[in-house]
Amino acid sequence: MNDIDDNPTPQGDLALQTVAMPRDTNPSGDIFGGWLVSQMDLAGMVTASEVAGGRVATVAIEGMAFLTPVHVGAVVSCYCDVLEIGRSSIRIVVEVWINSKHDGEPIKVTEGDFVFVAIDETGRTRAIKR
Repeated sequence: MNDIDDNPTPQGDLALQTVAMPRDTNPSGDIFGGWLVSQMDLAGMVTASEVAGGRVATVAIEGMAFLTPVHVGAVVSCYCDVLEIGRSSIRIVVEVWINSKHDGEPIKVTEGDFVFVAIDETGRTRAIKR
């Protein structure tokens, strides 16, 4: 996780933006962590597909921690930064940010390293063309 600083900003490019809806909450009214992970996976897939030039599959998610709850109605923004491109794999850090409902300031919710592998039409691993 990144250290807290005085001017937090997302790292990477905006890959997905959505609104947290009531159906995505737990009984306490906070957004499910699993819903956030699925949004992160979608954002990472968009970025990995662009890098790989086609179909990809998620093979690992590493190092996640949730820093703050997400409220219903929050605009959830997922930013992706490609860390490494291997022969057939792509490692991407995905950050989730919302704006504070009190003052509109950006708040980092979580981040995680996602690993994708390029696959062909039969579902077999393929090399990434460079």
